[in-house]
Amino acid sequence: MLDIVTLDQMRTFIAAAEEGSFSAAGRKLRRAQSVVSQTLASLEGKLGVQLFDRSERYPKLTETGAALLVDARMVVTNMEAFKARAQSLYEGLEPELSVAIDVMYPMTQLTKAAGYCQENFLHTPLRLYVEVLGGVAQLVADGTCDLGIIGSLPVISDSLCAEPLGRVPFLTVVSEKHPLAALSGPISEAELAQHVQLILTDRTALSSGQNYAVLSPLVWRLADLGSKRAFLNAGFGWGHMPQHVVENDIKVGKLVSIQLQNIPAADMFMAMHLVYRKGEPPGPAGRAFVSQILLEENERTHAL
Repeated sequence: MLDIVTLDQMRTFIAAAEEGSFSAAGRKLRRAQSVVSQTLASLEGKLGVQLFDRSERYPKLTETGAALLVDARMVVTNMEAFKARAQSLYEGLEPELSVAIDVMYPMTQLTKAAGYCQENFLHTPLRLYVEVLGGVAQLVADGTCDLGIIGSLPVISDSLCAEPLGRVPFLTVVSEKHPLAALSGPISEAELAQHVQLILTDRTALSSGQNYAVLSPLVWRLADLGSKRAFLNAGFGWGHMPQHVVENDIKVGKLVSIQLQNIPAADMFMAMHLVYRKGEPPGPAGRAFVSQILLEENERTHAL
């Protein structure tokens, strides 16, 4: 009998409980009081329990009714979510938005875009990966992710479409205790070559045999940006870092920004791109996500 309990019966049960009378529930549902009474009696018969005490002028929930009301609300809410998700899929909305982000990309801009999608695409869950160098391209190319924001791997595969997505300013920094911090004026490559350069290493084979912005034969390779920042603060070497990652360390005096002789400050940036597989452009949620990132990028650029 429980298999033929209907959503209409549960909605009627909820309305009667919330309105405090069968007549008020009827007005809310635009039904006659007699229909509400019959619906609830039928539900009680199917469940084998009494939901309302009808001994007084107005029906009151029994203890059993109060307990089942919680479950009824949950069932109806879940069904509404189910229907909304099905409608979204019918209209072409992605069942999930999976995104791979370059570790160099500012998380503040990313979180604002994610917040917008949460508000406007509630039934499209977000799955996020943070990678470096070839990691982003690999996840998009192999179908793990729908979209990628890539920057630290300059060469983009022919299997991917790329759209410009702004620039991330970079600085070359060392610990305030490092010997390079004591030098004045632009520093030559010959001088840099005498000190360890801290660089990120690729966990994929996409950049195998290639080094980007490596100016010293003495290198320590680190797997993530957090380790690189910690090693820079510890004075183990010098390195290029996104400005937004180290600006607070510079402000408090832990790190010092140094100028390079052969690289003008205006050229210290990383171009970011949106990438996706050819023939598989972003869906509604993905395009909204990217639009918000572009909006945040424009606001950031105008603020500089």
